[in-house]
Amino acid sequence: MERIALFGGVYSNHLALAAALDDADSRRIDARFCLGDLGAFGPHPDRVYPILRERGVVTIAGNYDDSLARGLDDCQCGYTDPRDNRFARISYDYTFRNTSPENKAWLATLPHECRVDIAGANVLLCHGSPRRQNEFLWESTTPDHFIAKLCQQHRADVIVATHTGLKWHRRLASGQLFVNCGVLGRPENDGTRRVWYAILEARESRPPAVEFVAVDYDWKTLAREMLEEKLPPEFVTTITDGWWTTCLEVLPARERARGRY
Repeated sequence: MERIALFGGVYSNHLALAAALDDADSRRIDARFCLGDLGAFGPHPDRVYPILRERGVVTIAGNYDDSLARGLDDCQCGYTDPRDNRFARISYDYTFRNTSPENKAWLATLPHECRVDIAGANVLLCHGSPRRQNEFLWESTTPDHFIAKLCQQHRADVIVATHTGLKWHRRLASGQLFVNCGVLGRPENDGTRRVWYAILEARESRPPAVEFVAVDYDWKTLAREMLEEKLPPEFVTTITDGWWTTCLEVLPARERARGRY
């Protein structure tokens, strides 16, 4: 195995998921992996799960999937801001109501991490971090020594996560690599409607490298479905305008300064 596609944070965006898989199919990919948070935010979560299964995507659980599978009261997102918590409650309640018992049972079977060998490199796939499913690792606040410690403790040459909604990567002087593969569920707070996934490639003669791939999809249909399902207009605005209007509390100052709000 030399090239793998890595998808994060689908957030019920079945249209972006299908578009990303089609794109990956055109790029000589050996395997496809989804790093969790399949529901939330968007409409019709039950449309996501069949796509993953039918197209052979190896899937691990995010905190949202774990909550749905176990029937928890919230998404384990960890917000403390009252406004963000209000929107998180709306999103979770909608997703819980609209995820079938059969799909909740399937979510319960998903592992919380996955290891892959890519041309001799030990790659650890997780949702938030190897030590906590809902840990936020941000580019501006995650130091090199912490990444090195995670790689050492978990015996990984490469760690790939998602959860934050913003893609980034960093290679240490030692050669160890951390990748946040981005998310498919919503734009990354940059004023565009595109979403992102990552391709990890390795050759025996050189270290693993990451490429981020932008995906265009039918966002107009997604926005219409969100309105029909009476999801908050703030969610719809993010899809149509490309700027986050919710889940802003968790952003560090540098990441938040890139957005409109």
